[in-house]
Amino acid sequence: MKKRVLSILLVGVVLVGVLSGCGTVKEEQEGSSTSQPQQTNQSSQNEDTSDVKEDTNEPTAEKTLVVYFSATGTTEKAAGMIADATGGELFELEPVEPYTDEDLDWTNSDSRVSREHENEAERTVELVSATIDGFQDASVVYVGYPVWWGIAAWPVNEFIRNNDFTGKTVIPFCTSSSSGIGESGKLLEEMAGTGNWLEGQRFSSSVSEADIKEWIDSLGL
Repeated sequence: MKKRVLSILLVGVVLVGVLSGCGTVKEEQEGSSTSQPQQTNQSSQNEDTSDVKEDTNEPTAEKTLVVYFSATGTTEKAAGMIADATGGELFELEPVEPYTDEDLDWTNSDSRVSREHENEAERTVELVSATIDGFQDASVVYVGYPVWWGIAAWPVNEFIRNNDFTGKTVIPFCTSSSSGIGESGKLLEEMAGTGNWLEGQRFSSSVSEADIKEWIDSLGL
């Protein structure tokens, strides 16, 4: 009788162990099946993120600015040709108080330019705007001006002083009936204190598109 009771108890213990094992296997299978989609979703998210990062690394187009002050229209003509040849954006430096023909009469010792030349303190010419929207995006900047008494016409000074040319290639150009560019470009470079300044070029009033193109090609930009 005791043996029979023991046998029944042993069978019960075995059945409990078997059922517990089945439950554990089932739980492990269910846990495995629910975790797999999470891994797949995470992988898809990583791929999507990678695609977005690649899109943001696309190169941006180089921006060129052609900035100029023109007293009689000659520098404006050259600047327009440079903008056409380079695809650059034109920006005119305009004095708040424009120069009249009388102001520009350098033969008159009492004219505006003559007084400004004689007194350096009067050469600070206020501009309508000395800064340019998007200037920081430009990599190449042409700076044009007429030559006055062997130096750059001083209305450009305000633009040079008010902008940071760091990381930019700066090319001065000037117009004159007889004088060369001289040290005008070097003096502007010293005034700026930043930027990679190249040697400039002087043009006469008879400058042609072919002249401009030949010069630009020689820069190797």
